[in-house]
Amino acid sequence: MIKGLMISAPASGTGKTTVMLGLLRALRDDGLVVQPYKSGPDYIDPAFHLAAAGRASFNFDTWAMDGTLLGGVAAQSQGADICVAEGSMGLFDGVATRGQTGFGSSAETALTMGWPVILVIDVGGQAQSAAATALGFKSYNPDLPFAGVILNRVASPRHERLTRLGMERAGVKVLGCLPRRGDLKLPERHLGLIQAVEHPDLEAAIAGYADFLRENVDLEAIKAVAQAGPALDAHPLPKPPAQKIALARDAAFSFTYPHLLEGWRAAGAEIAPFSPLADEAPAGDANLVWLPGGYPELHAGTIATASTFMAGLRKHAETKPVHGECGGYMTLGSTLIDKDGVAHEMAGLLGLVTSYEKRKFHLGYRRAVLDAPMPGFDAGAALRGHEFHYTTILDEPDAPLAQVADADGNPVPETGSRVGNVTGTFFHLITGEAP
Repeated sequence: MIKGLMISAPASGTGKTTVMLGLLRALRDDGLVVQPYKSGPDYIDPAFHLAAAGRASFNFDTWAMDGTLLGGVAAQSQGADICVAEGSMGLFDGVATRGQTGFGSSAETALTMGWPVILVIDVGGQAQSAAATALGFKSYNPDLPFAGVILNRVASPRHERLTRLGMERAGVKVLGCLPRRGDLKLPERHLGLIQAVEHPDLEAAIAGYADFLRENVDLEAIKAVAQAGPALDAHPLPKPPAQKIALARDAAFSFTYPHLLEGWRAAGAEIAPFSPLADEAPAGDANLVWLPGGYPELHAGTIATASTFMAGLRKHAETKPVHGECGGYMTLGSTLIDKDGVAHEMAGLLGLVTSYEKRKFHLGYRRAVLDAPMPGFDAGAALRGHEFHYTTILDEPDAPLAQVADADGNPVPETGSRVGNVTGTFFHLITGEAP
C-alpha cells in the first residue's frame, strides 16, 4: 500500500481545501507523483485536485462503498509516490446509521487506509485555547494516527508564539503556521465552491497556494509523517451501464463521480461527451444518454433554446434509454423555474416541474430500491447515492423509479421518475449494492 495522509479539520470553512491544493502542487513541484483523494460524497473538489496534482482524484466513501469498492478506489494510486486525501466537514462528522462499511466520516477513511491525520485549525480569535481543540481531536479515537496540526489564519508573530506554546503543552506537533490572508479563499456559490473550469485563473491561484504553503509549513516533516496502511483487496470499479455512453459535459452538467467514469472506461465502454450548452446533440449511435448533475438552473434559458440538443435527446429517447441525475433529471422534465421566477421549457420527456425560485435545501445519503429497471440495474436492485441541491419539486406526476430512504432509513419523497425509456433521480449514484 502506498503511503499517504489525510488533510482534515474540526469543521467546514477552516481553509483545508486551499491547504490541500497548495500541498498537492508543492509536492508535485518537488518531483513526487501525488495521488489525490476526497473523503465523502463530493464531485467539485476532485476537479480542483486534478488541476493541482495533474492526476485524477477519486472519492472514498465509507458509508456507500463496501470493502471491495474501497479497494478498487485505493488501487487507482498505482504508480504514485504519496497519497493525499482531503476530508469533508469535520474529521469525525458522519451519519447516525452505518452504511455498507461505516458512518461516512473522514476519520473512518483515514483508519481504513492507515493514513495519519493533519488537522487544519482556524486559530482566529484564540491562542492557547486552540490546543484544547487539537488535543480533543487527537484523543477522541486513540486508534486514529494523528500527525499534527497546521495553524491557519495566524494574526501576528505574537499570536503564533502563544498558539505554539499551547500546542507544545498539549503535546501536539505543529507542522505549519499560515498567516492570515484574505486572498486565499476560493469563490463559492450555492452548492459550495464554484467549479474548477469556472475559476477565472485557477493555475495562478494554485501556484500561489503552493508558494504560500512552501513558505509557511514544514514540507519535509509532512512528507515524513505519511504512512502506508494495510493492503486492501483490489476490485474492479463499477461496470458501465452501456457500451457507448453519450455523456453531457459542460458547465451545466459536470457532477459525475470519477470512480464511475474510470470504471466505465476500464471495462471497455466508450464515453462520448457532448455539450448541451453548445447546442450539441448526443451521439446518434450511443446506446445510452446520461445527463449528470450540475447547474442547469443557472443556464436554463440557454438549455431551453438549445434546439439541436433537445431534438437529439428526444429522438434518442424514442428507442434507447436516457437517464438524468439531479440537474440532468430537472432537464428531462417539462419545466424548470429559475431564481427570478421565469419558467423555461425543458425536454418534456418526464412530467417533472422544478423551481429554483422556491429554494429548499436537500442534503444527505440516499439508499434506493428500484421499482423498475434503470440503465445498468434491474428492478429490485439497491443503489447507494447522495443528494445535494436547493431545488423544489412543484409537480412529479410520473411513476416513481424507486423507494428512496435517507441514511437512517427514513423515506424520502424524491423518488425519481420513469416514463418509457427515460429515468431520472435527484440523487447522484455512487454504487450499487452487491446482491
